Amino acid sequence: MSRWSLHTWKRDGRSLRRAVPTLTLLAALVTAAAGVAAGAAGAVERDVLGSGGLTQIELSSFEGGGSVRPLTTSALREAGRVPGVRRVVADYTATLYAEREGTYDLAGHTLTPGDDLPVVRGRIPERLTAEDVVLPASAQGTDFRPLLGRTVAFGYTRATGPASGTTAVVRLRIAALYDPSWQADGPDVAYLSEDTAALLAAARAGQDPAAFRDREGARSAVVVTAHQKQVAAVTRALQEAGFAASPVADRVRELPGLFGAADLAMRAGVLVLAVGAVVLGAVRAGDSTRARLGQLAVLRILGSGRPELRRILLGEALLSGGVAGFLGTAFGTAASVVSTGPLGDLLGLPIRRADALPGPAWAAAALLLPAAGLALGTLLGSREVLRRDPYLTARAHG
Repeated sequence: MSRWSLHTWKRDGRSLRRAVPTLTLLAALVTAAAGVAAGAAGAVERDVLGSGGLTQIELSSFEGGGSVRPLTTSALREAGRVPGVRRVVADYTATLYAEREGTYDLAGHTLTPGDDLPVVRGRIPERLTAEDVVLPASAQGTDFRPLLGRTVAFGYTRATGPASGTTAVVRLRIAALYDPSWQADGPDVAYLSEDTAALLAAARAGQDPAAFRDREGARSAVVVTAHQKQVAAVTRALQEAGFAASPVADRVRELPGLFGAADLAMRAGVLVLAVGAVVLGAVRAGDSTRARLGQLAVLRILGSGRPELRRILLGEALLSGGVAGFLGTAFGTAASVVSTGPLGDLLGLPIRRADALPGPAWAAAALLLPAAGLALGTLLGSREVLRRDPYLTARAHG
């Protein structure tokens, strides 16, 4: 780097330091997107996949717009016989509502191995009994915390005809309470044992539970394999048997919304940063050299050749890009760390601040690309201007 570079970069308002604000913004956006994606991925890996998601496969009774193999008792029994399968848990949807006190109306789901609820009070047993229920700490204005551990009467609908029904009562013990902000199955969900959920779903359909499970089947099911390495083979076997099967790990890692948008923004941002630095370097270098034609011509007359002038401009480019990369990386990292709270609320997963630090490769890209791109753009943008005759230029600017 020429010794003149630092002098002109600091003192001349027409130097390439004018490119710093734009490049800083681009680098900050790339770093922030990388941090957001890393934070979401870290939370998913730790709290979803790390809790058993790597060994789980999800079965669905619907795939796209067309119906696939229903998850009836015989079908689920067949899935359980696939080599490598340890357990199959079916999810039946139901509804529980206030029988006496309160006005709540809760959607009921089977508590499957894929549900890693953030418990705030109580403890979820390894397997819920038919008399247990897990509720949000509060729902629709009702605080369930004073009822923890108590047996509560809940109402549910028992169909008596095509368009008629009556209210029945089921008594369930509130085994645990989870954070209401966790809404993987929607808001205000009561998690039940498989048998209880099937009982309530069958009652709503006006059928005997065994007949309902044989004919209608479950909405979805979670298949637990003995080991992660068996997931691919079990998934393939289930698909060949006609099931709509997909590994939970694949589904979670392809989360839509903010996670996917941040990942896309991160990749697109690196490209924009690289191209933008080159284009900005070419434009700024051309403008800067044209604005300083007289000054550069004097240096040429005093003995500085074109290579020396290029070194001055390259030095300014490297200084500008280095400052922009450093500031952008620092600001972007700070923004991603600050966003861990809102991001965690949006995903329903706790995100640590350390999770939101961008990966080394993305941080290096945000740090180095501004300088590299600006230097390349400077070489391209200053080439034509530096070819001019210095004597004629000095006379014209005299």
